[in-house]
Amino acid sequence: MPPKTGPNDGIIGQAAALAREFAPELDAVLLTQFPDAETLDLYRPGETDIATVTAVNRAVAAALAASGVRVFVQRADRGAFRRWMDGRIDTPENRLAWRDRARILGGAAALEALGLDPALIPAQPKLGTVPGPLADRLVAAFAEEDGAGFEELAHALLAATRTGVLELAVRKAADRLGEDMAEDLVGALLAVAEGAEAGPSGWAELVALPVALVQGAVPDAAELGAGMIAAGILPATLELRFLPGWRSPEALSRLDPAALRRVLLDLVAGAEPRDLPPADTDELANAGFGILLGLQLDWTIPTWEEIAAEGPPELDEEDENPEEGQRALAFDRWRAATFEAGGCVPLALVPPSEVGDEIGDFLGEAGQQTAGIEDIRDFVAMARQEAPGEDIVCRPEVIGDGLELSLYTTDGRFLDSLSLAADELPARAEEMPRLLEAFVVVVKDAPGR
Repeated sequence: MPPKTGPNDGIIGQAAALAREFAPELDAVLLTQFPDAETLDLYRPGETDIATVTAVNRAVAAALAASGVRVFVQRADRGAFRRWMDGRIDTPENRLAWRDRARILGGAAALEALGLDPALIPAQPKLGTVPGPLADRLVAAFAEEDGAGFEELAHALLAATRTGVLELAVRKAADRLGEDMAEDLVGALLAVAEGAEAGPSGWAELVALPVALVQGAVPDAAELGAGMIAAGILPATLELRFLPGWRSPEALSRLDPAALRRVLLDLVAGAEPRDLPPADTDELANAGFGILLGLQLDWTIPTWEEIAAEGPPELDEEDENPEEGQRALAFDRWRAATFEAGGCVPLALVPPSEVGDEIGDFLGEAGQQTAGIEDIRDFVAMARQEAPGEDIVCRPEVIGDGLELSLYTTDGRFLDSLSLAADELPARAEEMPRLLEAFVVVVKDAPGR
C-alpha cells in the first residue's frame, strides 16, 4: 500500500529539492523553529500552518546536512522578537534580520531540535596516521598556491591537533623551497589558525588591537576595549569580545600555529588562554606596546527564508561602501579621543599574525616623522631664548590635516608661530597636544583672551 500523502507534500518536496540545488553554494543556514501558530503568525503575518513550516524545516535541514552544509536552529521567542522590532520599521527584511544570538543551536544539537538524526552530518575524512605524506601534501598545496586545498588541509590538521605534521611540513618547506618560503608557510598556518568553524555563530576568529603606550602609562584594558566596541566601529553582523587584561606582543609572536588555535578555542569556551596569559603592565609600559586580544564572532548566517526568496548570498563586494567609510571615521574619532584622554595610541584592529607588521609600520612612520618633533623642540627653544626668564605656553590649532603652533608668554605676548603639514607630524594633528606637553605647556586659548 503506497504511503499516504498530505496536501502540502508538494511544498515540502520543493523546499527539499531547492535545498539540494543550493547546497553547493552554501556554507551554513539558519532555520527558525516556531513553538505554536501564534508565534508563527507574529513572525510571518497571516501564516499559521505550523505543521507545514515544521516539516519544511526538517526536510531542508536533512537535505542540507547530508550535503555538508552546517545547519543552525533558533527557537522563535515572541518577547525577544517584539523587543527586536521595537523602533524598527516593520518590513520583511527587518523581520528576517532577527537573530537570537544567545540561544542559537548548531551541529548535532540543531538537528536534534528538529527531530533529525545527527548522523546525517557527514563524517570528516580521516587524515591518515603517517606524518610524512600529510606534510608533503601541505607543502605541495602551499607551493602550488592552492589556497582552498591548503586551508582545508591546514584546518583539518589543526582540528586534529597534528602538531607534528605541521612542524614536519615547515622543515620540509625549508629543505625544498628555502628558509624564506618556510617562514611564509608558518605565516600562512598562523593565519589559518586564527579562525575556525567554532562558537555559537559557526565562525570565530581572533583579533588583536595593538596599542602604543606613548606616555608610558597603561590604561585599563577592559575600559579601552569597551570604549572601542561602544564607538560603533564594527558592522552589526560582527560581535567582538575583548579579554579584560593586556597581552604582550612579544609573547604573541612566540606562539606557533597550534598554540594560536588553542588560544582561539579557549576564548570560544569563555576561558583565559593558557598559552597567552595576561602581561605585566610595567613591562608593557617599558616596552612601549601592549595588545588587547579579542574573539570576533561572525553572525552573517543566512536564514532559509532569505535563501528561498533570493537565492544563495552573493560574495561581498570588495569596494568600500558608505557604511565602511562611516565606521572608519568612527574609529579615527575614537582613536583621537583615546589618545587625548589617556596618552595611548590604538593602532588598527588586525589578526594576531599581523600585529608585528602593524607595530613595525607605526614605528617606521614615527621614525620618518621624527624630524617634525625636532623642529618643534628647536622652535620652542628659540622662543625661550627670546623671552629669557619668562614662562612659555603653546596654543596648537588644527588647520585641515596640518597643525599651527603659536607661542606666547604667560602674560599674553606673542612670540612666534610654526606651521607643520600632516606628513611632518609624528601623529595625527588632533593627537599632537599630548606629545607637545612633554616639553611645553599647552593651552586652548591665547593668554589674556
